[in-house]
Amino acid sequence: MDLSVSLGRLQLKNPIMVASGTFGYAREMEGIVDVPRLGAVLPKTITAEPRVGNAPWRTVETTAGLLNAIGLDNDGVDAFLENHLPYLAALGTSVVVSVAGRTEDDFVQLARRVGEREGVSAIELNLSCPNVSGGIDFGTNAKSCQSVVAAARAATDVPILAKLTPNVTRIDEIARGAADGGADAVCLINTVLGIAVDWRKRKPMLGNGMGGLSGPAIKPIALRCVHQVASAVDIPIIGIGGIATIDDVMQFLVTGASAVQIGTANYYDPTVSTRLIDELPSALAEIGATTVGQCVRTLNK
Repeated sequence: MDLSVSLGRLQLKNPIMVASGTFGYAREMEGIVDVPRLGAVLPKTITAEPRVGNAPWRTVETTAGLLNAIGLDNDGVDAFLENHLPYLAALGTSVVVSVAGRTEDDFVQLARRVGEREGVSAIELNLSCPNVSGGIDFGTNAKSCQSVVAAARAATDVPILAKLTPNVTRIDEIARGAADGGADAVCLINTVLGIAVDWRKRKPMLGNGMGGLSGPAIKPIALRCVHQVASAVDIPIIGIGGIATIDDVMQFLVTGASAVQIGTANYYDPTVSTRLIDELPSALAEIGATTVGQCVRTLNK
């Protein structure tokens, strides 16, 4: 059974990745997860300067997921390159670095600085975080998306992935913008904008007011987005949103994703990603496939 996948120029040993923001910098998981087995690791999103993030509360559990408003809390690109990347590069698996900026130039400079370092397999442009000002604008307009992707593409030779927001009317149009800008793949989806309310205090529960919903509640939305984008672009799709079981993985693959990222499930089951790798061969065999690619985009209309 061949579990390897190609995401444009990015080659992975298997399609099981861990989503940015849910796996720390991998050090936090090294005693629990056999990290080298993963298809790829995405550490926390980094920005040009350190960010303290949003005021608490930053997370609220919901009926079928998690609402968060972390606000891209991170130590900045300098600290990442000095303190975290050397460790990540020695893990024995692909490292995809997630970056976010307020301006197009921020993305360009981050792509250039990160892309010139050894051990970086790809760069994910976080064009879709709902908890900060600025960056989400690039993910809600096709022309802006195309422009920032093209600018980042010109700044580095490493593969570029564009992570898109579902909080738009036509995500297929945004994805076409990313493809036209030269993205190697698109990542679908980031969190869905939501709010939690303390009715006794008559206040939002999150310090930021609104936040991003993740987990099982958004899986049908993510699958819908993958389905729509698979009909609009030819570049690979990475599915994200409520993935916790092998059935979830297979649903995303046949709908149109060539790989998946595990996010919220890492919080309550840190070993979920390696278990899914173990279960994948049997699931592929069940539908007569000997490679991952043989089941991608095979959903009957």
